[in-house]
Amino acid sequence: MKFKSIFILLNILLLVFLAVLLLLPQVMLGSSFLTTFWRINWPLSLVWASFFIAFNTFYFINRRLFLLLEKEDWPALSRYLEERVIQKGQYSNRLVRLLANTYLVLSDSQAVINLESKVAQAKPALIDANVLVFGTARILSQDIPGAINFFKVRKDIEKTSQREWISWYYAFSLLLSSRFEEAGIEFLVLAHESEDAVITGLSSYFLSGDVIRSRGEKGKKYREVSLEGRERVLKTLPELKNWQKEVARLSSEIHVAAISRYMEEARQWIYT
Repeated sequence: MKFKSIFILLNILLLVFLAVLLLLPQVMLGSSFLTTFWRINWPLSLVWASFFIAFNTFYFINRRLFLLLEKEDWPALSRYLEERVIQKGQYSNRLVRLLANTYLVLSDSQAVINLESKVAQAKPALIDANVLVFGTARILSQDIPGAINFFKVRKDIEKTSQREWISWYYAFSLLLSSRFEEAGIEFLVLAHESEDAVITGLSSYFLSGDVIRSRGEKGKKYREVSLEGRERVLKTLPELKNWQKEVARLSSEIHVAAISRYMEEARQWIYT
């Protein structure tokens, strides 16, 4: 559905709610009690008016942004966001994340690195809020040593929702750098302890491959944990469609889209 259609639909719903708000007291209480009702409950109308004005203001301020997203005009969107973020200094988490993602859609990972430098000066907290986006850019630009250092210093941050993915990307970066022993240690923990079935599956898959082949005697331990991780995934996502649904839920995240090849390889390993 187009953004404009959603905007119109939500405005209609708000107006319907206002009509109900105005008419229901009269129907239920009668005209004689209407003045008393509104004298007590006038904040309801104030809340509605505030939300209505805020919603419409937000839409009209961002209507060009919505139009470019709707058209999927990524070059124009990047220029528009650069104007707002870099030139006007509007370093909000939403705009910075969207600009970084737009650069990655355009396969311009160096632009993400340059953006990170500007964000680090203007609002450094946004780096940690978007670790996976900025870190993925380093991998896509083949700066593997930079990716290792970037994820290493951030893999123990307190944000639970990102921590395991950051740890996984740290292990993945080590693997890309052929530092198999260190990668194996990280994958071992994730395959054994992660509560996320996709992370467990990916970690177990990598333990079953290059990491095992590189470790000689330790390969047996990695193989055991790898198979245990696979069984844990199958208990949580017993059918292929369950895995596909979970991956589809994550696919809008750029850090997941960047490893789609390995997602497919892990799927084949788990369900065949």
